[in-house]
Amino acid sequence: MVASEPDGIGTEHLNELEYLGYDYVEMPLSEMMGLDEQKFLELKSRVDRLSIRCEVCNNFFPKHIRLTGQEVHMDRIMNYARHALTRAEALGAACVVFGSGAAKNVPDGTSLENGYQQIVELLNQIAPLAEDKGIIICIEPLRKQECNLINTFNEGSSLADEINHPNIKVLIDYFHMMAEREPMNHLRKLGKKHLAHVHFSSSGREFPGYRKEAAYHIFFDALREIEYDGRVSCEAYSGNFITEAAMALEFLKHVDVKAKGGDSGV
Repeated sequence: MVASEPDGIGTEHLNELEYLGYDYVEMPLSEMMGLDEQKFLELKSRVDRLSIRCEVCNNFFPKHIRLTGQEVHMDRIMNYARHALTRAEALGAACVVFGSGAAKNVPDGTSLENGYQQIVELLNQIAPLAEDKGIIICIEPLRKQECNLINTFNEGSSLADEINHPNIKVLIDYFHMMAEREPMNHLRKLGKKHLAHVHFSSSGREFPGYRKEAAYHIFFDALREIEYDGRVSCEAYSGNFITEAAMALEFLKHVDVKAKGGDSGV
């Protein structure tokens, strides 16, 4: 599921998701890192009382922590990463999504090649931390409007190959895939090796249900072909959360994909 506030944590919807029958929630890590220790423990206590858990965190890095360019401070980045992964582990997250477009976007004055190598160096350092926590880091390809680096599942898979670590995998997001007009064949060819998480919404970033798209079934057919049986999070904006989240869950059940959860942060 997704919160109505794109920059919020989405705690106002936790009970609704549990009531609707979702299996887990996906919550934004950078926003939770903005909480002091007491507030975080209160959030953890609230999640612990639910029958659903925060199995995935997205929004790994906030935009003010530069990951590429001339203002990269690796000590600060790694201190943040250690603390963030510790909080994700405390919540029970098995996966942390690494999109972080604003932090990762390569600024003027730095070549895309150098920016890419900075991300390679970062992931090489984060991978053993994630392994120690039992967490998979999922590289999230983002459309070019949000980031100028790693825009397709194909590119994310190439990056994962370069890192070559079992705790570095790749996410596929239907919205970004449609925006980049990426061939579905990339998912079919590379998904079995690299895919570890799925984000889903309409191509307009709405909850699925009201509007049907021909590519929906092509997308889920590809997931079935590679025998994907992992989590699917609905990441979308909503004007009527409870109604649209219910419709999204029914839709995912209808397409015969094991719809396990929802997302509480865009």
